[in-house]
Amino acid sequence: MEQREGPGSGPAPGSGEALAALAAFGKLLLGLAPVYVAGRLGLSLGFVLLGLALYAGWRAARRGKERSLRAARRLLQDEERHVSAAAAGLYLSARELPAWVSFPDVEKAEWLNKILAQAWPFFGQYMEKLLVENIAPMIRASNTHLQTFAFTKVDMGEKPLRVMGVNVHTGQNKKQILLDLTISYVGDVHIDVEVKKFFCKAGVKGMQLHGVLRVILEPLIGDMPIVGALTMFFIRRPTLDINWTGMTNLLDIPGLSSLSDSMIMDSIAAFLVLPNRLLVPLVPDLHDAAQLRSPLPRGIVRVHLREARDLQSKDKYVKGLIEGKSDPYALVRVGTQVFTSRVIDENLNPTWNETYEFVVHEVPGQELEVELFDKDPDQDDFLGRMKLDFGEVLRARVLEEWFPLQDGGRGQLHLRLEWLKLLSDASKLEQVLQRNRGISSKPEAPSAAILVIYLDRAQELPLKKPGKEPNPMVQLSVQDVTRESRVVYNTSNPVWDDAFRFFLQDPANQDIDIQVKDDTRQTSLGSLSVRLSRLLSAEDLTLDQWFQLENSGPGSRIYMKLVMRILFLDAPEVCNTPRPCAPGQSDGETSTFAGSSVDMPPRPSQASPDAQFGTESVIRIHLLEAENLIAKDNFMGGMIRGKSDPYAKVRLGGQSFRSHVVKEELSPRWNEVYEVVVNEIPGQEVEFEIYDKDIDKDDFLGRCKIALKRVLSSRFIDEWLPLEDVKSGRLHVRLECLAPTPDGAELEQVLMVNSLTQTQRSAELSSALLSVFLDRAADLPLRKGSKPPSPYVSLSVRNVSYKSKTATSTSEPIWDEGFSFLVKRPHVESLELQVKDEGGQGLGSLSLPLTQLLAAETLTLDRWFPLSRAGPGSQVLLRVQLGVSRPAGAGAGGWVHWRLNPSDPLVSPAPQILVSQHSGVEPRSARSAGEEAERPPGGAEPELYGGEDGDRGGAAPAQELRQRLTHADSNSELVEGPLGQLQLTVWYHMDERKLVVIVHSCRKLRASSKDIPDPYVSLILLPDRNRVTKRKTTVRKRTLNPEFNERFEWELPLEEATRRKLEACVKNSVSFMSREKEPLGKVHLDLSQMDLAQGKAQWHYLKDDRSSS
Repeated sequence: MEQREGPGSGPAPGSGEALAALAAFGKLLLGLAPVYVAGRLGLSLGFVLLGLALYAGWRAARRGKERSLRAARRLLQDEERHVSAAAAGLYLSARELPAWVSFPDVEKAEWLNKILAQAWPFFGQYMEKLLVENIAPMIRASNTHLQTFAFTKVDMGEKPLRVMGVNVHTGQNKKQILLDLTISYVGDVHIDVEVKKFFCKAGVKGMQLHGVLRVILEPLIGDMPIVGALTMFFIRRPTLDINWTGMTNLLDIPGLSSLSDSMIMDSIAAFLVLPNRLLVPLVPDLHDAAQLRSPLPRGIVRVHLREARDLQSKDKYVKGLIEGKSDPYALVRVGTQVFTSRVIDENLNPTWNETYEFVVHEVPGQELEVELFDKDPDQDDFLGRMKLDFGEVLRARVLEEWFPLQDGGRGQLHLRLEWLKLLSDASKLEQVLQRNRGISSKPEAPSAAILVIYLDRAQELPLKKPGKEPNPMVQLSVQDVTRESRVVYNTSNPVWDDAFRFFLQDPANQDIDIQVKDDTRQTSLGSLSVRLSRLLSAEDLTLDQWFQLENSGPGSRIYMKLVMRILFLDAPEVCNTPRPCAPGQSDGETSTFAGSSVDMPPRPSQASPDAQFGTESVIRIHLLEAENLIAKDNFMGGMIRGKSDPYAKVRLGGQSFRSHVVKEELSPRWNEVYEVVVNEIPGQEVEFEIYDKDIDKDDFLGRCKIALKRVLSSRFIDEWLPLEDVKSGRLHVRLECLAPTPDGAELEQVLMVNSLTQTQRSAELSSALLSVFLDRAADLPLRKGSKPPSPYVSLSVRNVSYKSKTATSTSEPIWDEGFSFLVKRPHVESLELQVKDEGGQGLGSLSLPLTQLLAAETLTLDRWFPLSRAGPGSQVLLRVQLGVSRPAGAGAGGWVHWRLNPSDPLVSPAPQILVSQHSGVEPRSARSAGEEAERPPGGAEPELYGGEDGDRGGAAPAQELRQRLTHADSNSELVEGPLGQLQLTVWYHMDERKLVVIVHSCRKLRASSKDIPDPYVSLILLPDRNRVTKRKTTVRKRTLNPEFNERFEWELPLEEATRRKLEACVKNSVSFMSREKEPLGKVHLDLSQMDLAQGKAQWHYLKDDRSSS
């Protein structure tokens, strides 16, 4: 008998099939909906196809992530079964295995994984409280549009973080424990967020994170808990893969997926990838926390990005029918330190010749990664990648080779890697500086040292308002590099525990500027400037002390530890310095020479430069000051107007210069000088641009320019230039055209004028122009295998280098190139020339002291020069000429002649002093006839030859300085004092608002012992006796008649200067170790009794140190 189904038996099979068919039909209609909408809106078929392509890409990326998550979960769930399967040659590859399989020194940590699995649910509870109770309110308060933001679901899942292996490093440091944890997180995390106001939902469902986490247990202490702190960081960037949900599903579209993951990885790397570290103190009041968070590096690696060859062509034309080239550039990365090279247009064999420096902490472990890309308007194409562990560089010290490009790339990359060790003494600093001068480095000059500043705390900072505590932060600046500390709120005794690193090019002449400011950056709480030369004489190149703050409270001070280390390349076999290498240091084989000079055609005896050689001029640009600049620093939405932090950019002839930043000033004074070698090419201009220095992007304050043709014709321009493209502002500049002349007799006068017009902010001024014409070379040694070289020439003077073109496959190259160098001191400088093969092998060198040019007729040498460290007949043909840079107006009647009366007993024999009318040094005006008659006998007689005919006339008014060079005073009948005499010039610079003192010399000093003293002069601006008002000259060795010619400045108003007294003490530097200096005499000058506007050089009696003035 047939039984009937009851009412609760479920639907009939036919109804289920109908529902399935209906669902399929609904999906079809939903898929066709975009086509209908596109037709309804009148859109073309291309939009539909684009949408389908995006959807297909999204589905493919989505499925790929899901497959990866499933595979990773299977591995974690049954690790041993998958490892056994891999050992049997089944489906897993070696790179998918856990670390303990591939590396015997990596141990399993199942006990740790069991602890993590047990604690994972409680970690999930903690994360839910953290996100809902702390993070969500902060996000809602950050923006009015996010006031309805909320976490709707926080579930860390059931899959915990796993440690795939542990490697314990022993024997490196007995005071620390170092662990490498290979971590893998393949989580079923599910976090959803919602912004109800915009009906927006988004979230994450599933995530992978793989990497090696280094944990350092340091310091080990004798009390519980034995370990003082934990330091954690990733040596390399970990890999991250996120499965998005909701609106963030769009991030799974190809292109956006990698972008979003890389942005998140950048955020993680910002605090957890070397050189960044996460420090977790385990004991209260942990000392040296900043040193643990930022220790001194293990070394510095200097990467020379030379060139690449045989790269892929990525630029296609006419739909791929025509193959173009590529526009390659390089991305050089070490952890979070990233540099990008310049783009070389349309070149498959690009040459960059750029240099970068990287801080290295963990070796082995950290690695260099270089990626090459083809620059395109939309998305850059990948050209290849190379990686190298720094352990290889440490072993080799210098590593230079061609590296093949990996990961689908084609071609090779030429790198030179140098390991620079850190020295704690300054004995090799000069050697490092000398080597750096021979390196042509872009975009930055090579560093000679590294400075690490550990910022600890400050005390008794001033209150910004009565009863209101400040929010102090610190700005630290070395040249153009500025770092900022974190803000400590509501305290006048902040503790920062921060660390900062700076690379130094010339530590003896640089300083660190420190500004303590309130959080608004507007109110200054104190400042400090520390000369880094102090560190060079300190023990272990370290200063660990309190520093008194200036422009602050009476008890305001800051505690810092300053550590400097010299960067030394310990590789004696490598010779890249301008100095010739010692014999035997070249590893090239003995070269054989094909043929002889008899077989060669006759060689020219002299070089044959073109007519333009040696006709260059030197443009000296004085960047003086600006007025009425626009205020760009506004606060509270523009309600409070601040000022600007202006600096200037100067461009001429392909060279650019940048001035220092003047803080919070709308009428800044720079007083900087730049020099450029120029040719008379039409259309050149001297361009000036003013910017306001900001933390993010600098604001534009105006520009102006002067035609170079006008400067060359007028020889001297001193003008206020209105700033263009802005509402207000003008710039005061002075431009001189220096005409090099082959007259060595004027060199001493030029050097003297340069020393007297030198500004504190500018580099040493040049005194001559060196022109070098490189004609050819002969009999260069052959390469291995008797192949002719492809030679080029590197020429350098001091820290300026040039490179010639490369002559292909010849031992008799012809270059026909000219080069120009600005020379500061021809008596001590030399031209260094190196001939090299394109592979880097040395073919010969030449060192030519410029003193040979000074002794030559017309300051010119034109001949063959033999090469050292080369073949017996190797030589190079050069024309080298020196031109003394005579200032504008000097020459025929343009010099001011100061003739000293040799019968004056106070005047020692000396040459005439010549001063240009436009040098900024103003001689004393010629006296009237009556004044000439009343001039005491034996005084100095100034004579001015102002015209071409030699007639006497008045001196042109000074443009900048009002310093007098007359060597006599009103009391010309002085006799020799018992303790000797001191010659000073004291005057007030009205334009710069500075008191200027020039210490010229001493004579007839009296030695208090049998030994000849080592005198120096100490200056103090009374009544204050502190570091701010003290100055001192350099020490002159073993002389009773020392010459100093040193200039010192104090910034103070004229009214205050006239209320001061100047104390000048001549002392004997007894010994290096002694702090007590032997006094030789003293001079007291009451500045209120002196005519500071008419300053002149005067001799003063030295009195006993115990007597009153």
